[in-house]
Amino acid sequence: MKTLDTLDWICIAFYFLILVGIAIWIIRKKQNNTEDYFLAGRNVGWFVVGASIFASNIGSEHVVGLAGAGAGNKLPMLIYEIQAWVVLILGWVFLPFYARSGVFTMPEFLEKRFDARSRWVLSVFSIIAYVLTKISVTIYAGGIVVSALLGIDFWTGALSTVVLTGLYTVVGGMRAVVYTETLQAIVLVIGAAALTIIGLDHVGGWESMKETVTPEYLNMWRSASDPEFPWPTLFITSTIVGIWYWCTDQYIVQRTLTAKNIKEGRRGTIFGALLKLLPVFLFLIPGVIALTLKMRGELEWDTPDEAFPVLMSNLLPSGLRGLVAAGLLAALMSSLASVFNSCSTLFTVDIYKKLKPDTPEKKLVRTGQIATVIVVVIGIIWIPIMANISGVLYEYLQKVQSYISPPITAVFLLGIFHKRINAQGAFITLITGFVVGAIRIILELVKGSLDPNGFLFKLGDMNFLTFGAWFFLFCVILTIVVSLLSKAPSEEKVENLTFNTISEEEKNNNKNSYNWIDILVSVLIIAIVIGVMILFNGK
Repeated sequence: MKTLDTLDWICIAFYFLILVGIAIWIIRKKQNNTEDYFLAGRNVGWFVVGASIFASNIGSEHVVGLAGAGAGNKLPMLIYEIQAWVVLILGWVFLPFYARSGVFTMPEFLEKRFDARSRWVLSVFSIIAYVLTKISVTIYAGGIVVSALLGIDFWTGALSTVVLTGLYTVVGGMRAVVYTETLQAIVLVIGAAALTIIGLDHVGGWESMKETVTPEYLNMWRSASDPEFPWPTLFITSTIVGIWYWCTDQYIVQRTLTAKNIKEGRRGTIFGALLKLLPVFLFLIPGVIALTLKMRGELEWDTPDEAFPVLMSNLLPSGLRGLVAAGLLAALMSSLASVFNSCSTLFTVDIYKKLKPDTPEKKLVRTGQIATVIVVVIGIIWIPIMANISGVLYEYLQKVQSYISPPITAVFLLGIFHKRINAQGAFITLITGFVVGAIRIILELVKGSLDPNGFLFKLGDMNFLTFGAWFFLFCVILTIVVSLLSKAPSEEKVENLTFNTISEEEKNNNKNSYNWIDILVSVLIIAIVIGVMILFNGK
């Protein structure tokens, strides 16, 4: 790998100067209450909301992991990256309910729709999930990126980035996060697009690349009997994970709750969905380019997760290499900043404030800052453990999410689509789901010591996509059965919080929050998603 030269370092330094300038500008604004600190005063426009959704989602685990999937014969994982249509579901289906309820967090919404027990379970569940997926994976990927770019050891790279990001997140709150993410999204898109264009030119274009790796390699739809990625359960489980991640997870939804109103929030999700179409071309294709060059003997790397940084350092000219390096650091920092802020919001609003309801606003902000620091430390401790679960980083992320998402997706979907679903059904499903998901992770870690003919081995060894699909069906049935066997929820619990109970006034408000342009762009995004699905068919 080539190391960065003087011009590269000037580009990186310039980027950080702008970032620090934005952070200082935000920090100087008063943030005396929780709405300011956690939701940026609910006064953000659609462009910043959309850019923030994109930057929060695209962390270094995507840059490293998705390129790794492209380079490591894991192309079906692409389905997780063309979920722009699921982002639209957030804006068109879920957001009106969240905005109407006036909540800060997703667990708070569950309390309004069901009861306090569901709020407690989802709060604890979400914080644990952040440690298992977002924080540890982002720090791990960041360590790979920073050590490869700057020539320093893994832990120094990972920890220094965590400290730097943690500083402006703790001090500046959500406003610092969304505005710095807007800059980071722009830098990341420009840098990665440059690498894709130069890379394709270097390998002689799309057809030449396809010829080297063979057309079959570029097929995201494998047979239903494929041991790794059977297409029916790949589609089902990726959709379940997508709805959990994009429509019910604090990490993403918090961005839409910062919007001035439903109209700006929905437009933010439409813009975010448009940006969500880019990762396929910005990160997965460079992975395939890196594999093409390796097959031709022009490039060398040890593991697929190294494909993107190695390709970047070898192909890009001086200066541009620094810009892409800045983009990679931006991706890492935006993801970390988002998850830090979401964790502190969940802990402060859903746990600490529930235990001590009379706490002054300033103390709640301070509590959120302390919570951020604690979660970061736990995430760092988890990194060595997660390295054992899966060889390819992106696959690890999707595996764990397939065990976490089914109960939450089932409860939220059924909760807004049917007024008969009650608190008991939601609570039992969340608790059972949490236990089953934890058992699956443990069994996957220890399956080597289990009897190959036993039930526990089969449960731990079952394809993660197949497990996710059956697990979701189990959660749906459990929620419905428990709800029907117990008392129906009161009118107060379902008023304006399910499709059957929306008042005429709220229906009119919702109709006035969009126009034909919003509908047209949404339909165009769905058409592009279908086009990408057809493009990667191995022919």
